[in-house]
Amino acid sequence: MNNADLLTTLHQLGAIVTDDHIVYTSGRHGSSYVNKDALYPHTAAASQVGAALAHHFADANVEIVAGPTIGGVIMAQWTAHHLSRLCEREILAVYAEEEQGETGKRRVFRRGYDTLIAGKRVLVVEDVLTTGGSARLVVEAVTAAGGMVVGVGALCNRGGITAADLGAPRLVALTELPLESYPPDNCPLCAAGIPINTRLGKGAAYARRPEAGSG
Repeated sequence: MNNADLLTTLHQLGAIVTDDHIVYTSGRHGSSYVNKDALYPHTAAASQVGAALAHHFADANVEIVAGPTIGGVIMAQWTAHHLSRLCEREILAVYAEEEQGETGKRRVFRRGYDTLIAGKRVLVVEDVLTTGGSARLVVEAVTAAGGMVVGVGALCNRGGITAADLGAPRLVALTELPLESYPPDNCPLCAAGIPINTRLGKGAAYARRPEAGSG
């Protein structure tokens, strides 16, 4: 399946939403949204995402695929599965958990995964890159465990993130969506009277506010 067919599938599942009116966690408004939770229940589609990422990194001599909890666990599993088939050898899948460190949040490999990573070539995967924070913390966790990051693969790049932003030598995103957003008191979607989507993002909470108008 090529990227165009994959994107069609994601749109059909409601995993990628465009031309809508969304209220983001930040409180700002925009027209697009990545609803990754609409993807993961569909194992065939999740497998297709993993296969697409695997093809991009088939020549990178990957030994382990690592992702952040929670969604990155599924991404890592499927990508490692398809890389194993492409490379005709076992490629492992692990995940990094979040914890509060002395200087802020960080990601760590527990459950013996750190010993699996030491000295290995690691592909980091993520579903959606917005600020790139989670993926960057996984890259740092791989390095701290003695692994070598060969790249980062993502379903969607929303924030115009680059490989350099993540501290990785290579970044592949299957799709990109603009992160254009507006303050609620200066939102052209509100001005046009486009109803807020109350099923996604923070739209339901925003619509319940007494001061919220039709937008």
